[in-house]
Amino acid sequence: MAQHAQLRIDTGLEIYFCDPQSPWQRGSNENTNGLLRQYFPKGTDLSQHGVDELSAVAHALNTRPRKTLGWRTPAEALDQLLKQDIIKGVTITG
Repeated sequence: MAQHAQLRIDTGLEIYFCDPQSPWQRGSNENTNGLLRQYFPKGTDLSQHGVDELSAVAHALNTRPRKTLGWRTPAEALDQLLKQDIIKGVTITG
């Protein structure tokens, strides 16, 4: 993130960088990697998979309830955040 300082200024978000070789500092990321490996083994070349297949996996993961989200899906949690206007400065298109 070469422009992390500007992102922080523009959004007011805190920016956090994890230490290398410290997976415990990014638990949600590690959990998501594990979920992705149910579909794609480590080292898989994702360019060998079509857009439809990748989109189907993304949909499956984004509609899977998560304990850390109070058993809501990531899609539901994001929708709630956007409706509450917690994320400021984000333009929703579509």
